[in-house]
Amino acid sequence: MAEGPPLNWKRVTSFTGPVPRSRHGHRAVTIRELMIIFGGGNEGIAEELHVYNTATNQWFLPAVRGDIPPGCAAHGFVCDGTRILVFGGMVEYGRYSNELYELQASRWLWKKLKPQLPQTGLPPCPRLGHSFSLYGNKCYLFGGLANESEDSNNNVPRYLNDFYELDLRPGSGVVGWNIPINKGTVPSPRESHTAIVYCRKDSRKPKLYIFGGMCGHRLDDLWELDLETTTWSKLETKGPAPIPRSLHTANVIGNKMYVFGGWIPLSAQDVGVLAVDSEWKCTSSFSWLNLATLEWKTLMSDSLEDKKNIPRPRAGHCAVNIGTRLYIWSGRDGYKKAMNGQVCCKDLWYLDTEKPPAPSQVQLIRATTNSFHVKWEEVHMIEGYLLQLNPERSVGTGIPRILNSELSALTSQGSIAPGLLHAASQLHQLNSASSYMQGASETDDYMLSGIKGCISEEKNAVHLSSKSHLNEGPFAKKGEKTWCDVGIFKTNTAVVNQFYLLPEGHLNISNKMGSADAADYSVLKKQDLLPGSVYRFRVAAINGCGIGPFSKISEFKTCIPGFPGAPSAVKITKNVDCIHLSWETPSSPSGNILEYSAYLAIRTTHLLENPLQLVFMKIYCGLKTSCTVTTAQLANAHVDCSSKPAIVFRISAKNEKGYGPATQVRWLQGASVAATSKQSN
Repeated sequence: MAEGPPLNWKRVTSFTGPVPRSRHGHRAVTIRELMIIFGGGNEGIAEELHVYNTATNQWFLPAVRGDIPPGCAAHGFVCDGTRILVFGGMVEYGRYSNELYELQASRWLWKKLKPQLPQTGLPPCPRLGHSFSLYGNKCYLFGGLANESEDSNNNVPRYLNDFYELDLRPGSGVVGWNIPINKGTVPSPRESHTAIVYCRKDSRKPKLYIFGGMCGHRLDDLWELDLETTTWSKLETKGPAPIPRSLHTANVIGNKMYVFGGWIPLSAQDVGVLAVDSEWKCTSSFSWLNLATLEWKTLMSDSLEDKKNIPRPRAGHCAVNIGTRLYIWSGRDGYKKAMNGQVCCKDLWYLDTEKPPAPSQVQLIRATTNSFHVKWEEVHMIEGYLLQLNPERSVGTGIPRILNSELSALTSQGSIAPGLLHAASQLHQLNSASSYMQGASETDDYMLSGIKGCISEEKNAVHLSSKSHLNEGPFAKKGEKTWCDVGIFKTNTAVVNQFYLLPEGHLNISNKMGSADAADYSVLKKQDLLPGSVYRFRVAAINGCGIGPFSKISEFKTCIPGFPGAPSAVKITKNVDCIHLSWETPSSPSGNILEYSAYLAIRTTHLLENPLQLVFMKIYCGLKTSCTVTTAQLANAHVDCSSKPAIVFRISAKNEKGYGPATQVRWLQGASVAATSKQSN
């Protein structure tokens, strides 16, 4: 999150499925896009496991089985891949647990674990409010609150500052508890603190950071534990540290620890404002600590006012991050506490802490005389995409006629005359398009001569050489001044037949989503795409922090009237000693299709002006809408690593006007094949 701009919290108001009842003292972890919530209490301990899919905004209750644990609150809850570990917590008033359970989320299967006892000392006693952190193949348990009384109705609290390691087995199960020898000064006993693990890139040494908590009063101290040497240190920080608190949350995103909410002591101005039975209040204050510089920054100060655009004060909530997006759900609304009841929040919020990354290059699905169907790889956790084009390089409809004959001179013997290489490049740069491959996807596996690959839906047929480097040249610097918006899209595909003209005196329409400079498309004029013209495209993702960086630039050309379209619905099927290409007949405004040509990108020993330029060998010419590629031909194939490693094919059709745009097919290859190709080149 850039320093300065206001926070842009978003409340999730549209969702489906069975929403869990509000609560506090629950815990949450994430597996990919899933937020998994367990435990907590509000008029009884919650026993169900709830899952929220952040991609589909859907709540659901998985059908769990096995050794299902009892409901608990203020427990330890960590995730290791697709397994989740639960330790301790309050199972009923005054009765705490020291039992350990494992959930295999891939099967929703619970299992009660029995770790070995430590070689020296006793195992962890029953407790709540402890921290339970995961790093590598170990969990780290610190502190909490125990009940010294054997009578659950006669609670005698004891604050803990003991420290345990739990060794895990790979995939499933645990080895046992270990009590390491602590060095330095151990933090004071406490419960309802937070603990996070952070590993600095420069030192690569994992550190455990403990902040705040409760030991009869709220704490605001920060402690560091070197996990390799088990040495404790109390840290001195810079900047305005958060006020003492417990039942808050702490999440690591990048090199920052984000601290939200919790119980805090009453201040002088709170007296008379809050109920007289309160000795604490909840807060919505929000800060981060830069773990590299140990400097605090206040993002939201404490306030008693309910504001609609930020989460209201709470404690005992849960917070998780998926990527750079922070989610907060439920919790206890403390300052509205009544004598005989609790008020819990029911809301789900998220905050984008950084702008989204740049999407992949725009890829062409299909081109017509006045439109493009384009796509790009999906970026997760965003609000939409801004697609822009640069029309400055629009050209006429003329094509050097000699290029068609020169291209047909490419031989099928595995070599290309050097003098024809540049001409072929020009033709493909001017006269390319692509289409979806149907009947296959990036997850369809094919085996050929021991090479594992698959058909990619990434089909940018315009690029004989990589256009991703266009923005490094002098033209791109000039073109950067005149980017026109195509529009803002919710999905990662668009049909483009118009764009918005720049307003008078503007160099760029959109700068930041939600700012005064955001485009008002209703007042802008539109311009249609022209036949036979070249347009440069770029796309950026949008989230609550604004518009992220733009993708690398792609360049496409609209079709020329009369020429045949690009072959579509390309399929690749595998046989024992070859692969089979097939396609559908394209439209042909000027007579019947006279022939098809198919090309394979090959390795070359020629020194090319642009090392990213592809060299193609003709592997088929004829009337059939299919051809066979032999193992011998594939042995000469170049594995293009400009994005995902792939073998590249091109297929084009010819009518009486000449060859039309080519369809490019990328057949994805494994990493070992890509490495072999780089060595041979």
